[in-house]
Amino acid sequence: MIATGHQPNYLPYLGFFHKISLSEVFVLVDTVQFVKRGPFGWIHRNRIRTADGTLWLTIPVLTSGKYHQAINETKIDNSRPWRRKHWESIRRAYQSAPYFQPHKKFFENLYRQKWGDLTALNETVIRYLLEQFKLPVKITKTSELKTTGQKADLIIDLCRRLGADTYVHGPHGEDYIDKQKFADNNIKCIWQEFHHPVYPQQYEPFLEGVSAIDLLFNCGPKSRDIILKNQKAG
Repeated sequence: MIATGHQPNYLPYLGFFHKISLSEVFVLVDTVQFVKRGPFGWIHRNRIRTADGTLWLTIPVLTSGKYHQAINETKIDNSRPWRRKHWESIRRAYQSAPYFQPHKKFFENLYRQKWGDLTALNETVIRYLLEQFKLPVKITKTSELKTTGQKADLIIDLCRRLGADTYVHGPHGEDYIDKQKFADNNIKCIWQEFHHPVYPQQYEPFLEGVSAIDLLFNCGPKSRDIILKNQKAG
């Protein structure tokens, strides 16, 4: 069995879904520390493409006195009107996109709902996008698996609990992963090689790295082929 995992990011970018496409089971790593900034600071924010460039959409979260809280412990600060802002920003940016209308109702309803749990919101979006991209995969969470350990030890433990003999690491994982530790546990490592595809966007020039909803709204049923085209793992 091939497994991979990632933090439950908000409105993830295309590389997130390409990595999942290489696996048979995907684990939402929701028990690690919530990080607001830096390379792992995508759990509560992401960018969309607008006529003026890119726009950050950030979910306000309750972090006061909770510096070491886990992702699955992180709650949304609903005292601020973030849902209206995010929906209006998405609607304005994509209302003229070729495939916005078939998905409008889902996102409109998503932002009408009052979310308290950040992981639940992100998981709902991730599952919807996987369905629309036609990427069937079993999904679970580290909180459900009751994993232990950190970093490599956490990955090895989740593989053991799933019965997985292969794990897909991100494109930079080879720089810091202890390969021998995986070999000692009879787990094969696969390294994602992701090349961001260029596809028709509403606006020029093409800007990569934005939320995968940009591809969905612009390319609709062609999205899966675009994600997988010229991609591989080593």
